[in-house]
Amino acid sequence: MSPEPKKPAAKKPAAKKPAAAAAKPAAKKPAAAKPAAAKKPAAAKKPAAPKAESAVASESTSPKKSTEESGDSERFGLHSLSPSPGSRKPRRRVGRGHGSGHGKTSGRGHKGYGSRSGSKDRARFEGGQMPIQVRMRKLRGPHMKKSMPFEPFRTHTQAVNLQDLDARFDTGAEVTIELLVANGLGTRKNIPVKVLAKGEITKPLTVHAHGFSASARAAIEAAGGTCVMVGSEAPGSTTP
Repeated sequence: MSPEPKKPAAKKPAAKKPAAAAAKPAAKKPAAAKPAAAKKPAAAKKPAAPKAESAVASESTSPKKSTEESGDSERFGLHSLSPSPGSRKPRRRVGRGHGSGHGKTSGRGHKGYGSRSGSKDRARFEGGQMPIQVRMRKLRGPHMKKSMPFEPFRTHTQAVNLQDLDARFDTGAEVTIELLVANGLGTRKNIPVKVLAKGEITKPLTVHAHGFSASARAAIEAAGGTCVMVGSEAPGSTTP
């Protein structure tokens, strides 16, 4: 047979202390009186150094203004300048794959002179056609390489015809270069005026010009006029 379980022992109630004993405060020991430490004499304070008069004057005349007081949230200057949006573009980076748009041949195309290393775009190159300096007429020299273009060596004049002189000027008038320009003839600046024999002249005129054709000179003198070369002293001198 199994032994019977033991019953737990009943706890005894704790004895209560009398309330009078708990209410008594603990007696405090009298603290030993410490001798008063000798007080040190207070050190004499040094007088503050006066501010410089210039600093005081500057502070009074030009007080610092904060950005909040002035209302300027940002100061503009050389440090804050930047290009306007869209005016600058990033450089083209070639050879960075097909997705960049400049991959494989890096914008050089397939084959040809331009795809090789060291290729140069010569000035005035016209793609292989006859260049302009070869198409122009030449003034031949001692050697073909020394030949010069013909155009810069041409002499330019502006023509004034006899019929225009007869229509614009009265009998016996002295026609100068200034009068020609005032009447709408020979208006191109710094270009010599040459009288040509187009039309007829019926009035005796004294005509000043840089040049005369042979037939124009004969017609003016036949009408009783005179031909004067501009820059020459004697009237009626022949053209050089």
